[in-house]
Amino acid sequence: MSNFDDLLNNAPAETKSRPQLSKEEYAEKKKVEREEVFALSDQMAMEVSTDGNKFQQYLDVQAVNGRYSAVNTLLIMAKNPKASHLGSFDYWKEKNCSVKPKQTAIAILEPHEYQKEDGSPGVGYNVKKVFDISQVDTRKLRITPPQQPSERQILTALIPPKSSQYPMISGVDELPDDLGAMYNPETHTISIRKGMGFDDTFRALSQEIAFADFVTRTDAPADPAFSAYCTSYLLCKKYGADTKDFSFEGIVDVFEGKGLQEEKAQVVKGELSQIRDVVETISGRMMRQIEQAKAVKSQEAR
Repeated sequence: MSNFDDLLNNAPAETKSRPQLSKEEYAEKKKVEREEVFALSDQMAMEVSTDGNKFQQYLDVQAVNGRYSAVNTLLIMAKNPKASHLGSFDYWKEKNCSVKPKQTAIAILEPHEYQKEDGSPGVGYNVKKVFDISQVDTRKLRITPPQQPSERQILTALIPPKSSQYPMISGVDELPDDLGAMYNPETHTISIRKGMGFDDTFRALSQEIAFADFVTRTDAPADPAFSAYCTSYLLCKKYGADTKDFSFEGIVDVFEGKGLQEEKAQVVKGELSQIRDVVETISGRMMRQIEQAKAVKSQEAR
């Protein structure tokens, strides 16, 4: 005769409750967590500064995840270099999506303001856990792809408005050493060779616009030409210009002699942050110009 005794209890199974942490223990736990994340960002900064392929991979991750800081891009690269759309558990829940079971979150750093003991404002960092779209059930997600601007619209937006803040652009028939474009700091002008296609024009012009930005900064990077080169690469990736001729094999020379390991990691992260900031400045101006042109065209069509 069968025994059904195991069915005669529908009380919930006992669960072992985790011991409550004191305020001090919780703070110490969070401190250790932050230190581990900062240490990982330092490790990744050292790795990308000594390997051209890894440096280019970092730029590729930054190109796709442009809204994240350089430090967070290093952290994303460490855990999932193919990440393309990140969000917290609650973010995906709001999108009617759910994180798949047994997924490992990517730990990034989220800044927050606080008041120091002397009353002055300070900026601290909390660890934030995010998941890539590849880790999420997106069957209920609706994404409308943005309308892509034409190559002409992109180049028009890349050319800065006529202002003393930006270099003047002028087309020329030829330049020394077969250069595509060249910035003259004495006249604050960029000469660009006529007759080039979209890819060459965008690459050459974006690099010189970035170079002009870097050399006029009070906190200019140690190698503005290299920073401009990286900026151009990121902008090319963002706006669809060809990047096959870019090479980062000489990365070791760029960051050589930048101090001890911990100091060097901070220098690398600082310069990567500058590159990201200039990309955001140029791209932000371009997107505003593209949207303004769309608005004008829409008004004319009415």
